[in-house]
Amino acid sequence: MNKLEMTEVIMAAKATKETTWEAIAEATGMATVFITSCCLGMNSAPPEAASKLCDFLGLDSEVADALQKFPKKEWAPVIPTDPLIYRFYEATGVYGDTLKEIIHEKFGDGIMSAIDFVLSVDKEENPKGDRVVVTMNGKFLPYNQW
Repeated sequence: MNKLEMTEVIMAAKATKETTWEAIAEATGMATVFITSCCLGMNSAPPEAASKLCDFLGLDSEVADALQKFPKKEWAPVIPTDPLIYRFYEATGVYGDTLKEIIHEKFGDGIMSAIDFVLSVDKEENPKGDRVVVTMNGKFLPYNQW
């Protein structure tokens, strides 16, 4: 089973069970964003989490095996058309250089790791309309000089 087939099976089981990503995360003992990413094929799940996920959703070991495979992280180099994904693309386009300048000023020449990284999504209730709070927390990796 490849990652795409795995994702289709997981999404169908999630819909049938009428469950949430938070419930799946709780059942696996993993963070919601990370286990969701595993289910969508962009990360590999640890064996124990893959097993717990399959037990929770009633899926077989073939899905657990696929969850543990290392992903090939590819995406089309085009502007995304999904409105929510596009907003992140837009925010990076508008604020990317600003983030780079401020990070370099505070840390020096380097990058934020997307490997030693934690991403969380929270809801902040607000009388003017609920707010989406996205937190990216990555280790700073300075460039080597030689």
